[in-house]
Amino acid sequence: MQKLHFPTYTFRFKNSENKPYIFDEIRKKFVVLQPEEWVRQHCVHYLINEKKYPKSLINVEKELKINNLKKRYDIVIFNSDGSIHLIVECKAPKVTINQNTFDQIARYNLALNATYLMVTNGLNHYYCNIDFEEERYQFLKDIPEYQL
Repeated sequence: MQKLHFPTYTFRFKNSENKPYIFDEIRKKFVVLQPEEWVRQHCVHYLINEKKYPKSLINVEKELKINNLKKRYDIVIFNSDGSIHLIVECKAPKVTINQNTFDQIARYNLALNATYLMVTNGLNHYYCNIDFEEERYQFLKDIPEYQL
């Protein structure tokens, strides 16, 4: 797999039916190792190891409904009160992050109301803070570390 713009992490791998799998520490199971999954697993490790978010507040690949359509978010981090702190949209490294990517995460955020958004293809990372009262967002250099 391609080297990404994240710190180097140790992952658990296995092969089954001629397919590579990677262990997801949040879902506690092996999942098929696709390029987007490679990015998602790096991002999970980044959030846990660098940003100090507790695993108990992280959700990966869950379904949500938007206008009666079933969608799946990549990563969500909750606040301790159950509100949503961060939504992360992961793309494969070869996928260019463009307006469509931001539109996708913005649609998810209409349902989830996260304070922060992160979009990454493993090579480029974009972060923003949502100001609901002013109805605008501001790009950031990084997302904040976990605060109790």
